[in-house]
Amino acid sequence: MTIRRHKTILFVFTLTIFLLIIRLIYIQYFLGEKLTLQATAQKISSLPVDVSRGNILDRNLIPLTNRNEKFDVVIKPLQLRKNTDDILKISDILVLDHNDLKRRIEIKTEPIIIEADKDKKNRLKEENIPGISFVNSLKRYDSTTSAKHVLGYLNKIDLTGEIGIEKAYNEYLKCGSPGSVGVVTDAKDNLLPGLGYRFIKSKNNKEQWNIKLTIDYNIQKIAEEVMDRYDLKGAVVIEEVFSGDIVAMVSKPDFDPNEVAKYLDSSDNELFNRAVASYNLGSIFKIIDLASAYSKNLNPSMHYFCPGYVTLGDKEFRCSAYARGGHGLIDLHEAFASSCNPYFIELGIRIGPDTIIDTAKKFGLGSVTGIDAQGISESPGNLPDPSNYLTYGDTANIAIGQGDVMATPLQVADMVATIANGGIKNKVNIVDSIVDSKGNSVKVIRKNEGQRIIEKTVCDSIKQLMEEVTVSGTGTRANLDKYGGAGGKTGSAETGQYINGSKVVHAWFAGYFPRLDPKYSVCVFIENGKSGGSVAAPIFEEIAKNILIMGY
Repeated sequence: MTIRRHKTILFVFTLTIFLLIIRLIYIQYFLGEKLTLQATAQKISSLPVDVSRGNILDRNLIPLTNRNEKFDVVIKPLQLRKNTDDILKISDILVLDHNDLKRRIEIKTEPIIIEADKDKKNRLKEENIPGISFVNSLKRYDSTTSAKHVLGYLNKIDLTGEIGIEKAYNEYLKCGSPGSVGVVTDAKDNLLPGLGYRFIKSKNNKEQWNIKLTIDYNIQKIAEEVMDRYDLKGAVVIEEVFSGDIVAMVSKPDFDPNEVAKYLDSSDNELFNRAVASYNLGSIFKIIDLASAYSKNLNPSMHYFCPGYVTLGDKEFRCSAYARGGHGLIDLHEAFASSCNPYFIELGIRIGPDTIIDTAKKFGLGSVTGIDAQGISESPGNLPDPSNYLTYGDTANIAIGQGDVMATPLQVADMVATIANGGIKNKVNIVDSIVDSKGNSVKVIRKNEGQRIIEKTVCDSIKQLMEEVTVSGTGTRANLDKYGGAGGKTGSAETGQYINGSKVVHAWFAGYFPRLDPKYSVCVFIENGKSGGSVAAPIFEEIAKNILIMGY
């Protein structure tokens, strides 16, 4: 054999090996995913286990969804049907009904997926049971999820948003089709050794987009934890004074977004967002009376003798001081601090219902705030038509926030924020923007709008009176004197309803803090709480104090 022939054979052999290596690299790195999908499409039993979905984030990009890892136990029925002992072990560890699990394994061919906590997963792993595998992913919601009424929840069937932010921004949050967990088998449906279970990503995923809210995760948690300690039905809304951003929205009781069906017929109405529902307002509305009186240049030093009640036509309106014979001769400062109904009825009659209702409209009462356009359905509340209020008794109802005057906790928080902001009413926002996976803005949702609706001097006068409420009036349990002080107003709103023969009276406290340079307005509403001063005010104080201590 000649040297030339040796070289030719060596060259051909080397070239063949080189081309094979190139082909393997091409298959491995360029066709791998495609071939995997093709193979698994032919030989896989699979179920959707993970929704490809963007995150909902707080204003500082802290995730409100997908915060914690979850563990899915994947059971291959065909491998376990004859292993009764293993089925018993699985049901014992996962705390499942043994007969029910056995029945499911007998009738199913596709993988059975059961969510487990970390401890149960580890215990199962130690058993080393054939036909069992595990897939880790992120849990969309869990027991620690905050702002549930804001986030909403997903439809369990198609994993799309059903309500709240999840629904309003569903098309942005969807990143593609759900992923699957599957097991690769041979033609006889036997598990192929070494391949086991695997998570298969969707082949049509798009770039992940997230929704950035104005909610502050830390402030939201503070408000929720305080409400949980009191264990009352109600709502808390916290608005940033200078921006109009909603930094917390709490409704209690809340719900488990993973088990929505069990709340559908509940008498506690856990799915109902009380923060954006309308309720009788009561004495909180006296803030509107003040704004109307000051704007109309009525004498702020007006004195009035309160006997504890006032009779107008066939209606008697009682004061909180009725039992002790009334407040006697009082001025505006004393009347507002003690929430004297007869004084404000007299003031309301002097102002007139038209002026009062016009002022209320300027503050946004009777209209939605605008967060409905950002994904949170809200009630507009209600303001009566003053043309239908022809008697002094009718005007009295308006002046003290009774009868047809209704508002949402969100509207009240915004009203107080406008006072604290010196008369400039900002656009209320709960969604900031749509951002990419790195937090860069893709689309701005937040509206940066503000307009003056009332003079700063008027607001300064109202703030002085609101601060007196917390120092010497009905709101002393919201004083915050060691933390910069606060201003506020209590409300105990009669509804005309009765439960077991007892009047339903809602408790309100709405205020701002700190006193000299207000940063947040807070509205606390407690359903049938009876007294704003003794029930709602302490909740305000605890929330505000914790926010200040933590430096938020």
